[in-house]
Amino acid sequence: MRIFGIVLIIVASALPLYWFYPMAVKHGFPAVFSQYIGVVALILMCFTQLLATRLVVLESIFGGLDRMYVLHKWLGIIALAAVLLHDTIDADVEGVGVENGLTELADTFGEISLYGFLILGIITVVTFIPYHWWKLTHKFMGALFAMAAFHYVFIIKPFNVFDPVGIYVNSFCIAGLIFYLYTLLPNTIWRGRHGYTVSKVEQSGDATSVTLSPNGRGLNHAAGQFAFVSFKGAGHNEIHPFTISSAPNKDRTIRFSFKQLGNGTRKLSHGIEVGGKARLSPAFGHFRRNDKSATPEIWIAGGIGITPFLAFASALKPTETPVHLFYCVRMQAQAAHLDELKAAASENKNFHLHLIESQNGGRVSVERIQELTGFSMESCKVYFCGAEKMRTSLASQFKSFGLPARNFKFEEFEIRQGIVSAQTARKMFDWLVVKFLARRHAS
Repeated sequence: MRIFGIVLIIVASALPLYWFYPMAVKHGFPAVFSQYIGVVALILMCFTQLLATRLVVLESIFGGLDRMYVLHKWLGIIALAAVLLHDTIDADVEGVGVENGLTELADTFGEISLYGFLILGIITVVTFIPYHWWKLTHKFMGALFAMAAFHYVFIIKPFNVFDPVGIYVNSFCIAGLIFYLYTLLPNTIWRGRHGYTVSKVEQSGDATSVTLSPNGRGLNHAAGQFAFVSFKGAGHNEIHPFTISSAPNKDRTIRFSFKQLGNGTRKLSHGIEVGGKARLSPAFGHFRRNDKSATPEIWIAGGIGITPFLAFASALKPTETPVHLFYCVRMQAQAAHLDELKAAASENKNFHLHLIESQNGGRVSVERIQELTGFSMESCKVYFCGAEKMRTSLASQFKSFGLPARNFKFEEFEIRQGIVSAQTARKMFDWLVVKFLARRHAS
């Protein structure tokens, strides 16, 4: 994640304090603070809608798309916490307005958006709910944001919507709605702008490999990047983010290699046929290597995490720095594109392949890596792609061996990550029901 993007969000959220502080002195702290917190929630929601657009230019502000998804998630959680705090603290400011039909409707929309955000928030932070249902419900976030914006515009508050602070917050509301409408556009408009035709489908290990040929100019990408792809008639046209497992080439053919990890990819692997059509987004991701660096490199792949390293290996030149790839699988038969990697290792004396099979007692550790490579951990660079649990374990080991944190490069392997268990989610839902019934009873 880039510091500039984080600072931008913090400054945007803090700036309204310039206008709210004098209001708090005049009208009292609790109610004005509650209204400020509500404004912060709207600003953060606007940023979540912006990140959801997946515009390529945003990577230069916030970091790679994988980091943007993490930021999107946590901004949503913080915004939800702000909404709860806003609801808990009485936001009524006495003597600044008279209730009418619009203010009553704004109150109703505020309540609907509150419980809607809570429900969708619970669905988001747990992962036992199927992806396609989560994705469908997630689309309603923008509609709830629109209700929250309506609530802000028409609720009684100690300033006018045409005052400087009002215009400032209005701009975030309008921008957030525009970003939301953009995300509703079909994949063929702007975001899925590259047309391709399936030229080859094959099985490699436990992965399905699909090669695509461009219908026009084609996609420009760097080794290690990924793209969103939808196949016409396969997998119900659902959009999938896949790492490009081929290096850039002159004819701009693209290869994706993916494992059947769920219903979506299972249907996809059985539905793709040669001659089928596909749409690709621009390439995303900052998981790239510097081919001009003289620093020795260690690549570690966990299962299907081998995909970016396939592109790395294809683009690797014999004159480059020594590279050791540790490919971790349960058994050799599951290793995707193993023959391709072996051929690359035989052709390039500086590229070394180590297959680690857990079924045969194999286990990757920094101690073993150092033994096989002879590298000093203080002066090498590590690239990792695999499961989060494996990554955190290895990152801790590398740190103890002296590897600088900045030299451990990785990409978030799972775009959708849960942060609570099913049991905790049930407790959250029960609390939500009790809160709703108590409010109904009070009213």
